[in-house]
Amino acid sequence: MKNNLNAIVFAISIVAASIIFGHAVINRNKKAGTISVTGLGEANFTSDLIVWEARFSQVNKDLKQAYADLKNDKEAIYDYFKSKGLNDSLIVFSAVETQQNNKQNYSSDGKYLGQEFTGYTLSQTVQINSNEVEKVEKISREVTELLNKGIQLYSMAPRYYYTKLEDLKIEMVSRATENALLRAKSISENSGAKLGELSLAQMGIFQITGQNSNEDYSWGGAYNTSSKEKTASITMKLTYLIK
Repeated sequence: MKNNLNAIVFAISIVAASIIFGHAVINRNKKAGTISVTGLGEANFTSDLIVWEARFSQVNKDLKQAYADLKNDKEAIYDYFKSKGLNDSLIVFSAVETQQNNKQNYSSDGKYLGQEFTGYTLSQTVQINSNEVEKVEKISREVTELLNKGIQLYSMAPRYYYTKLEDLKIEMVSRATENALLRAKSISENSGAKLGELSLAQMGIFQITGQNSNEDYSWGGAYNTSSKEKTASITMKLTYLIK
């Protein structure tokens, strides 16, 4: 009888062990579920650096006279900027560019007769880099006043930058991460699951566009320089384990 009882206990133990072992194998091989969400971080900001350039030139058959005329224009432009309150260090002139001009001559029947020298074109650019954005904007609009002095100054569109861009990127990543976490929590709660640990984080492209513009985002990252008022954005893709 005792032997039969021992045999029954042993058999029950074997069956129980088999069930426990089998359950352990199933849990060990079961893959944990995940949820992936993308969060967006945005911020509007005003540019704090302006870069403005303008070009002026002189044309003359006498190279020496062309240099003298260009020098006079440069001095007049410099004095004009100084009168507008710009510091010397902000006014940067490029080296003089010299181009020889030639005219192509043809006969009445279209035969090429050679080229004729028509003079030299000497040109320079002046660049202003300043944190006084509004002041330089005003100067760029009023620079046509130099036309009254006989100076042909061709103004280019100002470019706008932000000197605290790295700090802004960190802030955007934080906002995008927080936004993604809120989305993940909402999805998991609505589906009856429990949000687990973060398993993967992928940062998207940092984009800067003009505020209220219809600019398209670029796969390489848009970087607007034509608008003073800008919007920065970045995405973060987070993958969480779910229970």
